[in-house]
Amino acid sequence: MEPLFAIVVGILFSISVFLFLSRSYVRVILGIFMLSNATHLLIFTAGRLTLEVPPLIPDHEYVPVEAIANPLPQALILTAIVISFALFAFILVLTYRTYQELGTVDTDEMTASEPPATSPSDTAGESKS
Repeated sequence: MEPLFAIVVGILFSISVFLFLSRSYVRVILGIFMLSNATHLLIFTAGRLTLEVPPLIPDHEYVPVEAIANPLPQALILTAIVISFALFAFILVLTYRTYQELGTVDTDEMTASEPPATSPSDTAGESKS
C-alpha cells in the first residue's frame, strides 16, 4: 500500500509544480493547495500505514504491551491541515484584492508596481528645479 501512496505523492507534487509555473494566480493557488495535500499524504505515509492499536499504556505497565500506532504523524497532519487552510484562505483573499485593484489575475499583465516606460527624449527636455 505504501508504494501506491508514494506514487500518488509524486503525481501530486508534479501537478503542483506544473500549476506553479502558470501565469494565472488562480492556478498558482490551486498548486499551493495541491502541494499542501501532497505534503500531508507524504507525512502520513512516512508514519507507516499499520492497523495497530491506539498508543495507550495500561496503568500497571511502564511500556506498551503490544505494537502501537505512531501518533506523531497524525498530530502533525492535523496541525498542518489547519495551517494550510489558513494559508489558503489568506492567499485567496489576497488574490481577490489583487483582482479588484488591477482587474486581472494574469501575472504578465500585473504592472501596477512598475513605473511607466518613458523614452529618452521625454527626460531630455525636462529642466531641473
